[in-house]
Amino acid sequence: MTAVVCIDNRNGMMFNKRRQSRDSVLIDDLMGLCKGKVLHMCPYSASLFENYRENILTDESFPETAGENDICFFENKDPSPYAESIDKLIVYRWNRHYPSDLKLTLDMSGYKLQNRTEFKGSSHDKITREEYTK
Repeated sequence: MTAVVCIDNRNGMMFNKRRQSRDSVLIDDLMGLCKGKVLHMCPYSASLFENYRENILTDESFPETAGENDICFFENKDPSPYAESIDKLIVYRWNRHYPSDLKLTLDMSGYKLQNRTEFKGSSHDKITREEYTK
């Protein structure tokens, strides 16, 4: 599977059971990468994708139900327990320090950076997308 995460400069993902930030340009960018693939996520994340309904599946146990070629958006769940299944990783970096109580703990030493792209978001002057493969 391909895992997608959004993190701050300290690998923070969430704070007090809330997302750190939301950005419509980031969502558009991600959906461009998902063309023809199924995007899995928890129900909490579905509101971010209200303009996109096609090929999106929501389920609390989404990492277990995703297929090998599917994409999983990890917003309020650390993908580390699913590391064996992750062959590609897409990291969106907010390039800011936010408070966080959920952090990305995935050991990325087995992944190789394939591509790095920066773009201006709707709420951030700079968002960095990094694409890694095992």
